[in-house]
Amino acid sequence: MAWNEPGGGNQDPWSGKSGGDQGPPDLDEVVRKLQERLGGLFGGNKPSGNGSSGGGAGIGLPGGPFSSRAIGIVIGVLVVVWLASGIYIVEPAERGVVMRFGRYVDTTGPGPHWHIPMPIESVVKVNVDEISTFSHRAAMLTQDENIVEVELTVQSRIQDAADYLFQDQDPEKTLNDATVTVVRVTIGQSKLDYVMTEGRGAVAVTIKERIQALMDQYRTGLIVTSVNMQPAKPPDQVKAAFDDAIKAREDKERLENQAEAYSNEVLPQARGAAARILADAKAYRDKVIAESEGEAARFTAVLTQYAKAPEVTRQRLYLETMEQVFSENSKVLLDVQDGANSLLYLPVEQLMKQRQMPAEPAQTEPVGALHVPEHSDPPQRVVDRDRRSR
Repeated sequence: MAWNEPGGGNQDPWSGKSGGDQGPPDLDEVVRKLQERLGGLFGGNKPSGNGSSGGGAGIGLPGGPFSSRAIGIVIGVLVVVWLASGIYIVEPAERGVVMRFGRYVDTTGPGPHWHIPMPIESVVKVNVDEISTFSHRAAMLTQDENIVEVELTVQSRIQDAADYLFQDQDPEKTLNDATVTVVRVTIGQSKLDYVMTEGRGAVAVTIKERIQALMDQYRTGLIVTSVNMQPAKPPDQVKAAFDDAIKAREDKERLENQAEAYSNEVLPQARGAAARILADAKAYRDKVIAESEGEAARFTAVLTQYAKAPEVTRQRLYLETMEQVFSENSKVLLDVQDGANSLLYLPVEQLMKQRQMPAEPAQTEPVGALHVPEHSDPPQRVVDRDRRSR
């Protein structure tokens, strides 16, 4: 039952009095009761009597509501919280730069770390994987006193977080100024044709190296990752002439490539033909030498036999020679001696055909008549014919 409801006896929970007094509670009494409860919570001594503690018993004073033990606990909690505030985590793409009273102390890598909390030390996290890009475009004078428009893009990132924060006031501005300077110096040392054609890649590499050298010299903490150079353009007044020159140069390169391709095709064939001719000549040389050696050996053998039997060897050579001569001719004419008028003809060609086709019946048509004179001696002619045939 509530204290102010009917039948509740009008009990006042603040003043502890009952009755018809409905005035506001006494603030001093409320503060005193609150101090008593807090003192009991922290182990403090309760004040004796019912009187108020007055304004003399403050917090932390001897005889006050809070004991020294409670103050120590509070201070310990605050110290723990203060020390815990020094825990920080560095992301993989970041580096932590630790400063003690504003002076650089250390650079920490990715992961959890701890530093002395504020106001003694502080940590600045720097993203070292972020790529910064800026473009530069300008008209410049080349070594051969021609004007060319150059456009390039420079990409960079932070390499040393400490140098980036403390060694240079504005590293990005330093990079821009160094790029402008290096580009003008590099283009000024190159000729127009070289910059516009085959030297564009080499010029970009040279610009990157020189910019990085300046960044290292100024200790900006930046590293140049790439320099992309767009094709250089001549002034508009002479652009048509430069286009014609570029086309002519491309035609020259194309014709040179075609000639080189033709050379690469013809030379192997010529080398192969030369090797084949050399091989044939070597084979012919070996053949001729072998035949010559064989003929010489055969002649030596015949000479030996001739020395032993000259007449027999001479007759054999004659017969072999006649056999070779008659084997290469298809017609043989035999002259008749002793004043005869008849001419003997042997159809050797048809005889050879009959030898090649033994299955067919031999049909020999006499081309000329054979007239044997009566006064001739048949046995002698038969002997001569047999001798010639052998």
